[in-house]
Order: sequence, then C-alpha cells, then structure tokens
Amino acid sequence: MPRGNGEAARRNLKREAQAQSRAASIVDRFKVWFIGWVGHWVIQIVGCTMRWESEDDEHLEEIYKSGNRAIFTFWHGRIFPATYYWRHRGIVVMTSMSRDGEPIAQCIQRFGYGAARGSSSTGWVKALAEMSRAIHHGRDAAFTVDGPRGPRYEAQQGPIILARKTGAAIFCFHISMKYRIQLKTWDEFQIPLPFTKAIVLKAAPIWVPPDASEAHLRALHDKMQNTLDDLRKRGDSRW
Repeated sequence: MPRGNGEAARRNLKREAQAQSRAASIVDRFKVWFIGWVGHWVIQIVGCTMRWESEDDEHLEEIYKSGNRAIFTFWHGRIFPATYYWRHRGIVVMTSMSRDGEPIAQCIQRFGYGAARGSSSTGWVKALAEMSRAIHHGRDAAFTVDGPRGPRYEAQQGPIILARKTGAAIFCFHISMKYRIQLKTWDEFQIPLPFTKAIVLKAAPIWVPPDASEAHLRALHDKMQNTLDDLRKRGDSRW
C-alpha cells in the first residue's frame, strides 16, 4: 500500500473513533439526565403522599440560634426520604465522583441541594473544601456518613473533620418508615411506599472544638457513631 493511502486510512480510522466517542458521550449524558429526572419525580410523587412526624426539632433550632450552621449526618440507606424531607434548604451534600454519582447529583440538585463531588476514597479533600466554603457563606452541609460504599452503619470521619474546620455542629438524624421496600444492597436502601407514616428522629448537636486533641476527636467520633446507632434502633423499632 502506498504511504499516502496508509496515512489516509489512519486518519479515517481516527475520525471514526472520535465520532463513536462523541456518540457514546451523548448517549451517556442522556442516560444521566433521564435517570436524574426519573429519580426526582419518583421521590417528589411518593414524598408528598407520606405522613410525616418529627421529634426533638429544638436541636436544629439550637444550632441556628447559636449563629452556626449544621452538618446533617445520616445513613446512606435513607437517602430517598431524606432528600424529600430536607428539600429546598440549600444544603450542600457530598456526592460520589463515580459515574453512579452523577445522576444522584442531578437528582438532588433539582430539590435545591448543592453537590460537592467527592467521597471517602476519591476527591474528598476538594469536596470538604467546597463544603467548608458553603458553610462560611451561610449554608448547611450533609454527609451520608457510611457512604458511598460502606461498611454499612459505620460512620466515617468526614463530619468530624468538617466540624473542626468550620465550627459548624454535627446534626445527626434518622428517618424510619412504616411501609417500605428494602433493597438487597450493601446499604439496605429503603424506598417508602406511598402514604406510609414516617418518623424523623433528631439528636442534640455535637460540637467539635478547633483545638481538639486526637483523643478528643476519637471520643467525638464514637459519640457520633453511638448517636446514629441509637436513632436507628429507636426509629426502626417503632414499626
């Protein structure tokens, strides 16, 4: 084959590969957009039928009256009801940087949340910096504290680090539903059934001093873990 013909063939193959890549990218973006919208409408429709109860609302008010912001802290398996219950408050949520995290980010943004992309394993420093800036600008932050991949019901360090850095209070809560579908996933993800009763349990704030020692930080982490465990046991035992 003449040299010119070989170079032309390589250029054609390169153009074809680029065209295929663009087509795949368009399909992927559509899938993300579609999943995000479907998730939004399912949560919106089911959430507005639920019969909500809450306890100990004064704990969140205590944080705001002190002039500080809250770091909402809860288990990954309760994302569905939490997304609806705390909607349109401008809370910035740490969301996974994986491909699975993109439709979740788009879904929660439609409920008025901000998305700081990162996780305990990837990009967490950048995400914590973004959440810190949001708190300093008067917004709250949130963690699914055993996410994005577990272990289930084992709290990670993110809220402790952010609270120490910003002075915001860790605000633990748990949502339990009477009628729900529990998926066989690592986080025991729960989807509420329409018109179910749901109880939102809220705990007293956990404050992390900026000069806390390592031993004090470990004790506060244990306190956060025990608080979340207690809320889950009390809430889920209702039904």
